Amino acid sequence: MTKQRSKLVVGNWKMHGRLAANAALLEGVAQGAQALPADVRVGVCVPFVYLAQAQALLGGSRVAWGSQDVSAHEQGAYTGEVAAGMVADFEAGFAIVGHSERRAYHGESPELVAVKTQRALAAGVTPIVCVGETLEERESGATEQVVGAQLDAVLAVLSEQEAAQIVVAYEPVWAIGTGRSATTQQAQQVHAFLRARLAAKGANVADVPLLYGGSVKPDNAAELFRQADIDGGLIGGASLKAQDFLAICAAATAGASVAG
Repeated sequence: MTKQRSKLVVGNWKMHGRLAANAALLEGVAQGAQALPADVRVGVCVPFVYLAQAQALLGGSRVAWGSQDVSAHEQGAYTGEVAAGMVADFEAGFAIVGHSERRAYHGESPELVAVKTQRALAAGVTPIVCVGETLEERESGATEQVVGAQLDAVLAVLSEQEAAQIVVAYEPVWAIGTGRSATTQQAQQVHAFLRARLAAKGANVADVPLLYGGSVKPDNAAELFRQADIDGGLIGGASLKAQDFLAICAAATAGASVAG
């Protein structure tokens, strides 16, 4: 038996962008997305200050937009923080939480990521929960232990209904921005492990979209997306070039049919 799971490709601009360059990029992606198959969903997560621009240029298109983080607080005296409700004011569809760069550079704990996930859901924004291991952790055989604990911390605070509304992105830290990518077999193995972990939360959680991130490029995207448990990608550097990003989105349709 086969079942159809739509593909999802989301760009993570990280700390890149200026108004003029953004306009050309967003308009190019919006225009190109019109030609993509119906089973491919597309999104871009931009710096907070460009959410209004994304809303203005992508509204009415096939491309959703979102933020790269949300605060663990709803409101209050937290200078520099941006609440999930504020992001929702700009009709953001997604918010990345727990990216490895947030965990590493800002000391975000699994428990904090779990709270941010709750805040996004409460605001009506889909959280893209990132998990991943370092090279040292992979080489020591701790990959499943590490990513399992990161995911479990989030699932522990969510009901089955809430858990069914998230997106999970596996990003091996050793493959982010390094030009290295996990082999398709390595990526699929971790995705299958994560799928089983999600399914244990409840039947409705088993089909949560699982994205792969880590030096995804047009030339390796199709092979990655053909894997049974890889439902798309969270794309870093390649999302800053409309042609490359759209090529990756087009490759996503190659793996739309999976065993079920």
